[in-house]
Amino acid sequence: MIPSRRLAAVVIVFIALAAAPSLALAQGTQADYDRALKLRERFDAKKVTGTPDAPVWIGETGRFHYRVITQAGQDFVLVDAKTGERKPAFDHDRIAAALSALTGEKYTGAALPFNNFRFVDGERSIEMTVDGGVYRCAVADSTCRKMEGQTGGRGRGAGPGRGGGAGPDGAPNAPRTSPDGKWEALIINYNVHVRAPGSRETIALSRDGSEGGAYELRMIEWSPDSKKLAAYRVTPGFRRYVHYVESSPEDQLQPKHSTRLYAKPGDVLDVEQPVIFDVASKTQRIVDRALFPNAYDVSRLVWRKDSRAVTFEYNERGHQLYRVIEIDAANGTPRVVLEEKPQTFFNYSGKKYRYDVDDGESVIWMSERDGWNHLYLIDGKTGQVRNQITKGDWAVRSVVEVDEAKKQIWFSATGKNPDQDPYFVHFYRINFDGTGLHAFTTANGTHTVTFTPDMEQFVDLYSRVDMAPVSELRRSADNSLIATLGTGDLSALKKEGWTAPEVFVSKGRDGKTDIWGVIYRPTNFDPRKKYPVIENIYAGPQGSFVPKAFGANNAMRGQAELGFIVVQIDGMGTSNRSKAFHDVAWRNLGDAGFPDRIRWHKAVGAKYPWYDITRVGIYGTSAGGQNSLGGLLFHPDFYDAAVSAVGCHDNRMDKIWWNEQWMGWPLGTHYEDSSNVVHAGKLQGKLLLVVGELDTNVDPASTLQVASALIKANKDFDLLFIPGAGHGPGGAYGERRRFDFFVRHLLGVQPPDWNAKTVTTSTSPQGDQDYE
Repeated sequence: MIPSRRLAAVVIVFIALAAAPSLALAQGTQADYDRALKLRERFDAKKVTGTPDAPVWIGETGRFHYRVITQAGQDFVLVDAKTGERKPAFDHDRIAAALSALTGEKYTGAALPFNNFRFVDGERSIEMTVDGGVYRCAVADSTCRKMEGQTGGRGRGAGPGRGGGAGPDGAPNAPRTSPDGKWEALIINYNVHVRAPGSRETIALSRDGSEGGAYELRMIEWSPDSKKLAAYRVTPGFRRYVHYVESSPEDQLQPKHSTRLYAKPGDVLDVEQPVIFDVASKTQRIVDRALFPNAYDVSRLVWRKDSRAVTFEYNERGHQLYRVIEIDAANGTPRVVLEEKPQTFFNYSGKKYRYDVDDGESVIWMSERDGWNHLYLIDGKTGQVRNQITKGDWAVRSVVEVDEAKKQIWFSATGKNPDQDPYFVHFYRINFDGTGLHAFTTANGTHTVTFTPDMEQFVDLYSRVDMAPVSELRRSADNSLIATLGTGDLSALKKEGWTAPEVFVSKGRDGKTDIWGVIYRPTNFDPRKKYPVIENIYAGPQGSFVPKAFGANNAMRGQAELGFIVVQIDGMGTSNRSKAFHDVAWRNLGDAGFPDRIRWHKAVGAKYPWYDITRVGIYGTSAGGQNSLGGLLFHPDFYDAAVSAVGCHDNRMDKIWWNEQWMGWPLGTHYEDSSNVVHAGKLQGKLLLVVGELDTNVDPASTLQVASALIKANKDFDLLFIPGAGHGPGGAYGERRRFDFFVRHLLGVQPPDWNAKTVTTSTSPQGDQDYE
């Protein structure tokens, strides 16, 4: 049965098309697909010329180099930040010739085979990676040689988790040497021992370690005076494993089984017990845990510079109490230096900053205690606020630099400029006492600033989604312009049919708060037509997600090209606005800002006749996968079709850190209230579930449990299970299936018969997203 509003819309459209058949232009055709799949090539970022890449500083010199795309290819430029003098970083043509001779390939000065390099050998040479090999070229004469035994590539950082780590020399079991070099600390039979370097005889400092409560070498910290050790003895919690079957491995016929350690909400966690050891007296002081009885996590132990005490940070289970704790090294007594105790959550993963001034006499601390994210100067002895450093209806985003001598802080913030998008990032300096606020950036756009090592100059790169990037070199003292490094040229993009997305603002559920979003149209947009609407959703509370900076291409454009309007919105519950704006998500991830999003859609529909809110689809990945299915379950009167990829559909099934941060602890009925599994029987509309077989971010069982619940409720849906795939929307195949799904269910058109032809599809998975 067609709902009454749909039936009315069908009748109206039929009459309109009968009266004006010229408006019945085809959508979702093979030609539309052909254009969609070629957009990445047409809107290649290299077609935006004239804007420098981020500067690469040369040590502490105040000079930097950058790469800039030109109409001919690319140039590498060397800049003196004090004077603004610019010159080629090296002789491009001669380096190209030298590399061509070495590799047998043909390179030119405008098309060198590398995008970045570094100065080495006292700036007498440059070093770069070409086809996996490392080459070094002399700047003076452009002679080059291959560095034997070296391979290029980017290093990888350590993975996330509550464990891991190694000794100071990188080996997991390497002894930790005291600052004065007279002692080594090591673990023997789960206990802390010390010895003189080179000696085989050890002194046991603890005897209470065991398999059920072991000291760990990575958690041992020497005091600066080398007289004491601080360590954690760890009692392990529950070890949960997620099991994987790789059905179609590349290197063998039979499937493979693997496991991954993966804590989930409600699991019993490790207990870390701080202990202080005195080497000379061989004494052990076990610290009373009354001030930190129920830790979700504790930070590493950090000694005061004068060795009088050691500090750590305590994040209580449920994320509603956060403390900085100091332990007196002489007697092992702990005290609270400062604490946060919000009514909802303390955002430890995104809005925490601490800087100890004068070895802890005072603390620069980030807090939302007045309703906005700001900086405070806290007395390190009493925990009282000496003064609020920043204040107002705007939010500090990050601290760039603290200068104790000048008592100044450099930081970024959003929302300070009332006539600009409140998500635009700007940069500032302020004194510890809250005076002397100085704005480094003012231009209407979102900014990325990098300062010289002495903070005397800075490079400001700013843009908007509808404005090409601009890069400027300025003086920090007065913001005076030293040089314009480049301004993006969009002429080549526009020749390909590129148009900027539209920024649209409407009021949220309270009728007062601005909700910001963007609108993408197809390149052949015709305002006489009616276009179905598709929302790309990601409502994860860890950030805000609507693009603010310029981008030549965005994955939403491909979907739009098939005959849709595609939008993205930041509703309440996402971050980077006020605390109240963010708190909507607390124990309520199922909300996902939908009341704000739907009002936003209706406001666009009221302004533009071509924006058809009688046909609305929604798609998302990860937290967005949970959100997109939630649109159909909780708001079926508005959303008609959804593609949900690798969703965390029940927050009890997903990783502990992300879900307990927003949904809290202990677990309660509020988890069920937001669960797509529990509410699967409410499904209306069309649904495609996508899940990767080897997703190590969100347990694949989360999607399959939704499928099970839908089957039990006798619901129709599509399931795309991708062998070998990890966390994401399914790569090029998943993207094409999403294209087809919305063409079929929102346009009412049968997609091309892909089995009847050989098809070249895009090779890039969906980008522009911050998956949790």
